[in-house]
Amino acid sequence: MINLKMIYRIIGFLLLIEAVMLLVCSGVAFFYKGDDLMSFLYSAGLCVCVGSLLLAIGRKSERYLGRRDGYVIVTVAWLAFSIFGMLPFYLSGYIPSITDAFFETMSGFTTTGASILNDIERLPHGLLFWRSMTQWIGGLGIVFFTIAVLPIFGVGGIQVFAAEASGMAHDKVHPRIGVTAKWIWSIYAGMTGALIVLLVFGGMDVFDSICHAFTTTSTGGFSTKQSSVAYFDSPYIEYVIAIFMFFSGTNFTLLLFLVSGRFKKFFSNAELKWYLVSVVILTLAIAVGLYFLNSMEGEEAFRKSLFQVVSLHTSTGFATADYMTWAPVLWGILTVIMLMGACAGSTTGGIKCIRLLILAKISRNEFKHITHPNAVLPVRVNKQVISPSLRSTILAFTFLYAFILIVSTLSLMFMGMGMVESLGCSISSLGNMGPGLGYFGPANSWYDVPTAGKWVLSFLMLLGRLEIFTVLLLFNSSFWRKN
Repeated sequence: MINLKMIYRIIGFLLLIEAVMLLVCSGVAFFYKGDDLMSFLYSAGLCVCVGSLLLAIGRKSERYLGRRDGYVIVTVAWLAFSIFGMLPFYLSGYIPSITDAFFETMSGFTTTGASILNDIERLPHGLLFWRSMTQWIGGLGIVFFTIAVLPIFGVGGIQVFAAEASGMAHDKVHPRIGVTAKWIWSIYAGMTGALIVLLVFGGMDVFDSICHAFTTTSTGGFSTKQSSVAYFDSPYIEYVIAIFMFFSGTNFTLLLFLVSGRFKKFFSNAELKWYLVSVVILTLAIAVGLYFLNSMEGEEAFRKSLFQVVSLHTSTGFATADYMTWAPVLWGILTVIMLMGACAGSTTGGIKCIRLLILAKISRNEFKHITHPNAVLPVRVNKQVISPSLRSTILAFTFLYAFILIVSTLSLMFMGMGMVESLGCSISSLGNMGPGLGYFGPANSWYDVPTAGKWVLSFLMLLGRLEIFTVLLLFNSSFWRKN
């Protein structure tokens, strides 16, 4: 049975946390004397009122959480944060449409990075900071805030962690999930701080450095400039951000092994090898294409290729060039990269490298089964046998991923969008990428997407961020039955 009272309490407490974040942004608005100050204060006030009401409704709740409770908490937390997070955009008048304000906020919290804004620099500092903060919060997951909150109510966090990362197994670096979450948050915050310092050293001002550090470590891709990272026209900044995007696309438990000195555990990981090799091969392939097909100089071709490959491989979505002006075969390759994603256990979207690795091994074994039908051929990753149940889950996930892309693409085409644009927006939203294809590539915003299309794409963002199963389970009638 769903423990609704405990869910009310947890969501209420999370809204109080969001109110604190909105007040931080109001401080930024006050410092820069922006006209968005009151919108943050009103939004924070509403968060406090609704959060307090939910806490009151959830009084005397039973102190337990089942697995189903975890799925509800994670999905509702993302929706609640997005609904209340859109208020500063809407109340300030800078995004006067509820649809656009919700789309922009959902894109932030899911770290998608797609934007409906045609003049980002017009926004005051407070709203720009809030855009970046939504991605930093959503990057490692509101679920980690939830895990930090749960001990206050005397319940564990493993159900919530399992719900947010449904379908994939994660290495445990500590028996208590709360301790693991705190260690990962420490690395996340440390990477953010280091990147701020390096960007300031490269000539970016402090405000822009903080905002871009937030959206780089979260692999979100929101920028304070309409032309994204290309605005700064700095090879140093491009290389630094590319390096941090790469590490942000790595499984954070592996980064824990790295910083704790367990180097063998880090470098022997099969998924990390797949990820690294694919980045190297794809970067070189596109660099060669840019050199010969687009007549770029050697270093520039390599730099543009590296940045765009890592940006899309990690679902960050920053841009230093409009890849739609490149040779068609190159943006075709980039589309494949958008589907791939980076490592499980990172802040990225997409199918993820570990799933592709397991699918490749399953496919290889099928060829062997044809010639040796009686052979027992287990699928091994990192010397561990992948269970049949996990293989089935991965196959189901991949099928659903492809099916959802087909349905959403056809839906957007029905609304009047072109095939290339429909496919690109669907891949970008479900994979939490940011830029799409065709007209909605890195050179343009998504402002002209039909209103109904924006709601469809917002739903895809949520599906992709929570790995599909977590959200779709709530539409299954058996999920809500008592037994």
